[in-house]
Amino acid sequence: MLTFHNACWVPSSFQLIGIPGLESLHLWLSIPFGSMYLVAVLGNMTILAVVRVERSLHQPMYFFLCMLAVIDLVLSTSTMPKLLGIFWFGAGDIGLDACLAQMFLIHCFATVESGIFLAMAFDRYVAICDPLHHTSVLTHVVVGRLGLAALFRGILYIGPLPLMIRFRLPLYKSRIISHSYCEHMALVTLTCGDSKVNNVYGLSIGFLVLVLDSAAIAASYVMIFRAVMGLATPEARLKALGTCGSHICAILIFYVPIAVSSLIHRFGHYVSPPVHTLLANFYLLIPPILNPIVYAVRTKQIRERLLQIMKIDVKSR
Repeated sequence: MLTFHNACWVPSSFQLIGIPGLESLHLWLSIPFGSMYLVAVLGNMTILAVVRVERSLHQPMYFFLCMLAVIDLVLSTSTMPKLLGIFWFGAGDIGLDACLAQMFLIHCFATVESGIFLAMAFDRYVAICDPLHHTSVLTHVVVGRLGLAALFRGILYIGPLPLMIRFRLPLYKSRIISHSYCEHMALVTLTCGDSKVNNVYGLSIGFLVLVLDSAAIAASYVMIFRAVMGLATPEARLKALGTCGSHICAILIFYVPIAVSSLIHRFGHYVSPPVHTLLANFYLLIPPILNPIVYAVRTKQIRERLLQIMKIDVKSR
């Protein structure tokens, strides 16, 4: 570790403290966090397995759902094992490069998830507003390209963040990160240099992803609802709206926690550090837990396939 001016230095590693202010409860906190992580992994792996086995689910909506499951697995796995290591063993030490890699994964795949929700909104729009051309517009190739576009957009948007920190802000006033994972703003606040560029870039990306994506999704659903209201019978309207119900729930589950967490981080100066850190962790855990539950409960094909698998398992015993 190189020291400069007796105040700022170039650290080789950082120390994550877990949930600040609740260090004495870390062992107890590991129980709900470990349980939620296990539920998230099992739920998303189940969705992937069911869609892979059931050929009737080889449709654009379910391919996007599989992409969502993979993203949720990456988001939860990029933070929870390290957090549980802190809770159980006090293993909060993390190298500089590993910290930047974790930061990239979290912000990149959160951006990718937003892009997948946008693609799912487009899928629902075509399915309801132009059903005769749905299969010809959203072919397997197009679905794959939309997924790759969301991934490349995430890399393009978030890729500069760790590079800007690595090369523009090499000096730090502390190696103690008052957080459970390497979040961008939590890391930038420790730097000694001028972080205005990082702050402006972070806010710009947040605006592009959170505001523009949600606005585009909202616009697509306005057109969907207009098309649904034009259907002849109430039964047809309910059936059409039912196909969108799971997607709307998943959108709210994703955007509401991330919006609350972002607002609290930037403007909630009176929010205590434990509350902020807990909310930041929940925002990475709630979507991976609830998305499989929402789709399993509300989607008839997935629900029936799961019940069939469970019956076979019970009979075999």
